[in-house]
Amino acid sequence: MRIRIVDAFTDRPFGGNPAGVVLLDADGFPDDGWLQRVAAEVNLSETAFAHPLPAGGDADWALRWFTPATEVNMCGHATLATAHVLHTTATATGTVRFATRSGVLTTAAGSGGAITMDFPTAPLTSVDVPPVVVEALGTEVGCAFDTGENVGDLLVELADEKSVRALEPDFKALAGVGGRGVIATARAEAPDGGYDFVTRCFFPAVGIDEDPVTGSAHTALAPFWAARLGRDELTGLQGPARRTGLVRVALRDDRTLLTGSAVTVVDGELLVAP
Repeated sequence: MRIRIVDAFTDRPFGGNPAGVVLLDADGFPDDGWLQRVAAEVNLSETAFAHPLPAGGDADWALRWFTPATEVNMCGHATLATAHVLHTTATATGTVRFATRSGVLTTAAGSGGAITMDFPTAPLTSVDVPPVVVEALGTEVGCAFDTGENVGDLLVELADEKSVRALEPDFKALAGVGGRGVIATARAEAPDGGYDFVTRCFFPAVGIDEDPVTGSAHTALAPFWAARLGRDELTGLQGPARRTGLVRVALRDDRTLLTGSAVTVVDGELLVAP
């Protein structure tokens, strides 16, 4: 079967966030152990596995996501990567509906190869800033929010863009925070720089010290920054200096639209059958 590596939330190779994509022919998923071993072998933040569903149902494909260490409830960049593969291989056209742990997620291809995903908006609950997070990040934290079950992160606001870019976290300490990890964000310094806010995401508890570009985190970042900036359509820049990507978000009440591009960089054969 084919296995691909796709750079998501970028329009050029070696940018954005890479994801493994495996399209399965069967009408069900193989053993979880096999899926996890493939994801560990690929060793990217997520590998997506998808198989087609019978016509006439609520969804067209079933989709699951695995980090090198565990299965996750929601993943934006690997969903974008999967939709990109379906469209570029002419396996699907137009809108594609995915049955996932987070319900039915839809993707729609737009002009220039961009894909828009329709995800549930994360609920934000204000919480006290855990001292361990301040210590692990090594910087002051203005406020903190729980992002709910699907995302499972702690979102924290830092003083400015420079503080986000300069982070050198203690990953071992962050792994003990609980949930999936920590989203650190700040307002963009330049109002005309092409993005409205910056973000970095750290998930050592699920085997990912830093995720370059995290679509699911933007379902929490969208309502967070919409409330502060007074606009429902925004652009986020995420990633360490070596690898960044742009996520366009549009807040639609309990849904968040995430738009980005993707590029296939590896197309090979997986020789170990389920």
